[in-house]
Amino acid sequence: MSGERALRLVGLGALIGIPAALAAALFLVVVHELEHWFWVDLPEHLGASGPPWYLVVGLPLAGAAIVLAARTLLPGDGGHEPLGGIAVAPTPISHAPGVILAAIGSLAFGAVLGPEAPLFALGSIVGLVAARFARLGDADARVLSTAGTFSAISALFGGPVAAAMLLLEAGVGMGAMLIPILIPGLVAASIGYLIFLGIGDWGGLEATTLSVPGMPAYDGVHLRDLVVAVVVGVLLAVITEVVRRLAARVAGPGRARLGMAQMLLLGALAIGVVALVADGLGASSQDVLFSGQASLPALVGEDSARIVIVLLVAKALAYAICLGCGFRGGPVFPAIFLGVAVAMLAAIAFDMSPTLALAVGTAAGMTAMTRLIMASLIIAALLVGTAGVEAIPVAALAAVAAWLTTAEIDTRFPTRRAA
Repeated sequence: MSGERALRLVGLGALIGIPAALAAALFLVVVHELEHWFWVDLPEHLGASGPPWYLVVGLPLAGAAIVLAARTLLPGDGGHEPLGGIAVAPTPISHAPGVILAAIGSLAFGAVLGPEAPLFALGSIVGLVAARFARLGDADARVLSTAGTFSAISALFGGPVAAAMLLLEAGVGMGAMLIPILIPGLVAASIGYLIFLGIGDWGGLEATTLSVPGMPAYDGVHLRDLVVAVVVGVLLAVITEVVRRLAARVAGPGRARLGMAQMLLLGALAIGVVALVADGLGASSQDVLFSGQASLPALVGEDSARIVIVLLVAKALAYAICLGCGFRGGPVFPAIFLGVAVAMLAAIAFDMSPTLALAVGTAAGMTAMTRLIMASLIIAALLVGTAGVEAIPVAALAAVAAWLTTAEIDTRFPTRRAA
């Protein structure tokens, strides 16, 4: 990439950073407000202390109908298939309405998926819009698409560092050619995140906080912690592989037999029933539904192994259904929830630090699902904050154990992955 061309792309990256971050922030606010209205305000208006059973079942069904409309009536099939993992390919501008509508129908109505995939798409679209105005060629348009994605995803992960590592690992197959492509993205993410941090006397917007507040300090690594981390990593690799393969069966033979509409509606009904069963067993249906990001503080504060097991089984089942039946969203945060649940079982059994469990579970769960080790460690570090600095080396062992076990499973028991 020539110096003049690189400077132009960096300048354009700086220009699109703020609109891409604003688009991401607006999307997250809309999803949060709708979620609060449907699951908190509406039950209160109905005179209930929490979502009654007919909302737990009915709202995912309503969301499935919205996703179905987005996927069948609008271009783009509602965006990337979540079972395919993290996608960094540019999203065509014409796909924007379908991506937004399908993501809202999934995330705000209780689907067990995260917001990262639609944010990737929104940022990419902002970059392509800028490329069209600047009349850039296809290669430069891809660079700006990546820059927009960079800025949008930093709004979710609390700054450009985690977003940079996630995109760097996701595109590692490009080798040294990836660095010049990511530089405009790093500039876009840094400039865009200033709308959250503020400049001078302006305090900025309310930033997304990825950390779990109130975690006790973890200040002493023991041999037991290292052993537990490796075991948790191995278990998470097995659990996420079971989830992935169950989802693949739903997405493949199940959808081929029943059709997309029936599979979406049956999947929505199934996750509502799973949430109700978990609620009947003492867990919260709200901790079973959704991505799990908002439920992490409650999970790491749980002292009942029985409740954690209920949440683990119910969340894994609902996650597999949502991955396979046709909802739209990202795979990261539900995998983190599963990882923390497994690590919390060890913390309860051996009276270990919940801060360690949060770091180990996050790193192992995300690595097992996405194969991105370094990005997983950075997100684990963000979640535990300064209280868990000494837990990160232990979390690294869990992430490596998860990666190696997943690779071994793929070698010994190969299966065709969803595209």
